[in-house]
Amino acid sequence: MKLIVRNSLPEPIYAQIIAQVEAQVLDGSLPEGSPLPSIRSLARELGVSIITTKRAYEDLERAGLVDTVAGKGSFVARLAGRRDSLRQKGLMELLRPPAEAAVRLGVAPEELSTMLTEAYKEALDERARG
Repeated sequence: MKLIVRNSLPEPIYAQIIAQVEAQVLDGSLPEGSPLPSIRSLARELGVSIITTKRAYEDLERAGLVDTVAGKGSFVARLAGRRDSLRQKGLMELLRPPAEAAVRLGVAPEELSTMLTEAYKEALDERARG
């Protein structure tokens, strides 16, 4: 599991951890059943407080992405067909602020759709360039 946290970002560190773990679970780079580092070792590795990593793990467990077994540790949860719905929910949360901005600016849904398609193509091009 590869995580990078930055104190310079406005997003709290626990939220950065959650977002990165969630992305790795949903894209399959962290497969179901994979063990996660212990709270203490992750805190040490990232140079953050144990309380921060504990909160991130607890929030991931509440979201159904992580299972914690007393005495054994935390593991990526079995998603059992929930992966697509979790991905869609996460994406909708990310798309809501731009949609709200479009409404405020009077952008029609068709125009917003065209803009999203263009942004998607640009992202694909960037990814291909590496």
